[in-house]
Amino acid sequence: MTVIDANRMHEIEQRYPEYFKRSFKQRFGGLMIVIATLVYALYATWFFDLPKLLAEAHWERVGLYLSQWVSYDVQPEFRIGDDGITVKYPRFSPLGDDPHPDWVVSNPDGSLTASVRGTSRTVTISSKETVVTAHGISVPVDFSSGAPKVVGPVPAWMTVYDDNVLADLGFAGDVSISVDRVKVRKRFLGWANFVFDTQSPFFDKPATEVISLIVSGPDLKPGQSNLSLAFDNIWHNSAWQHGDVWTKLFQTIVMAFLGTLLGALLAFPLAFLAARNITPNKVLNQVLKRFFDFLRSVDMLIWALFLTRAFGPGPLAGSGAIFLTETGTLGKLYSEGLENVDNKPREGIKSTGASTVLTHRYGIIPQIVPVFVSQTLYQWESNVRGATIIGAVGAGGIGLKLWEAMRTNANWENVAYMVLLILIVVFLFDMASNALRHRLMGTKAH
Repeated sequence: MTVIDANRMHEIEQRYPEYFKRSFKQRFGGLMIVIATLVYALYATWFFDLPKLLAEAHWERVGLYLSQWVSYDVQPEFRIGDDGITVKYPRFSPLGDDPHPDWVVSNPDGSLTASVRGTSRTVTISSKETVVTAHGISVPVDFSSGAPKVVGPVPAWMTVYDDNVLADLGFAGDVSISVDRVKVRKRFLGWANFVFDTQSPFFDKPATEVISLIVSGPDLKPGQSNLSLAFDNIWHNSAWQHGDVWTKLFQTIVMAFLGTLLGALLAFPLAFLAARNITPNKVLNQVLKRFFDFLRSVDMLIWALFLTRAFGPGPLAGSGAIFLTETGTLGKLYSEGLENVDNKPREGIKSTGASTVLTHRYGIIPQIVPVFVSQTLYQWESNVRGATIIGAVGAGGIGLKLWEAMRTNANWENVAYMVLLILIVVFLFDMASNALRHRLMGTKAH
C-alpha cells in the first residue's frame, strides 16, 4: 500500500485543480440538467393538458383509418317491402353496375343471407326479422312491430339506438338494422379496381385473359389496339386517377427542382458579396446576410400562401415559394462556406497578377464546388418533401390532391396510394443525392 504525504498531496492538487477543486457547475451540473428536464416535462404536461387529451382522444379511429388504407368495403342495402326483399348497391360500387356477389345467397324460404366473414359472421334477412351470427352466437333482431328490437340479451358487440341497431363485426365489417332496411358493410383486404375500373372492358377479367386480349385478341374498340386501350383505361381509371396522380407527382418534382435551381443560381453570386473574406465591405456583407435571414425566416408554407394569393393556385406559386426560401438558405450556406475556404491558393494566384475573376475561378471555386453541390442536392431532396406540403395550400402538385382525398374522409386507400408514391420518390431521390454527394466529396457511400 502506497502512502502519499501531505506535500505530495498538495502538489497533486495544485497540478490537477479541476479534479480536487471542482466548481458548483461541475459538481451539480448533471443533476441540474436532469431536474430542469423533469420540470419542463411537468410544465409541458400541464400546458398541453396531456392527461385530458389522452383520455378524450379517439383511439379507435387509428385502427379504422389504418384498416381503410389497406382495404375497401362493399355496402349492399337490403330493402324490405311488401313484394319481398330487394338488394341495392351504391352507385359507384367496386363490384360494378350489376353486381351478383357469391357471398349474398337467396334461401328457399325467401330470406337472404350475406356472409360478412365466412360462415362465422353472417346476416340472414327476412321480412320479419334479421339474425346476426357472430362470436359464436346468433342474435335475432325483430322489426315486425316497428322499431328494431333485439330478442334476448344484447351482446357487447351490438348497440341499440331508438330506431336502429348496429352490430360491429370488427375488421370484417358491420351491420346496420332499421325498420325497412338492413345495410351490410363487408370489408376486403387490398385495393379494389386498382388497374381497371368498372367501366373498362377489361374489368373483372383474369390477368391471363387480359394478357391474351392485349397480345392476340380481337380489338375491343374499333380503330384502337387492345394495348392502347388497356393503357388508356389504366391512365384514366376513374377510381384511382393514375394519370392525374402521376402528373401531379411530376409537377411536385419539377416544382422542387425549379425552385431549388433558381434559388441556387441567385444565391451563388450573392454569397460572394456576403462573404467577408471575399468582399471586404461590412455594410454590404451585413445587408445581404440579413436579407438571407429574412428569406429563410419566413417559412416556405407562408411564402406559398402569399404567392397563391398573388398568382393564383398552381405550380408557379409553389416554385416561387421554394425559390425564395432556398435563396435565403443556400445564400447563408454558400457565404459561410466561402468564409471558411483556405486563402493560400487564392493569395498564390493573386500574386501572379491574375484578375479578380481568375483568382476566384482557380483559387476558390475548386474548393467550394463539391461542398456547394452537396448542399444543393440535399436541399433539392428536402424540397421534394416540402413541395408536397405547400401543395396542400393551393401551390399545385400531389400535395393538393392528397389534401382533397383526405378531406372526403372516405378515400383513405387513395391517400395510402399517394403517400406510398411520395415515399418511393423521396427514397429514390435520397439514394441518388447521397450517391452524387459522396462522389463529389470523394468519399465512399455506406
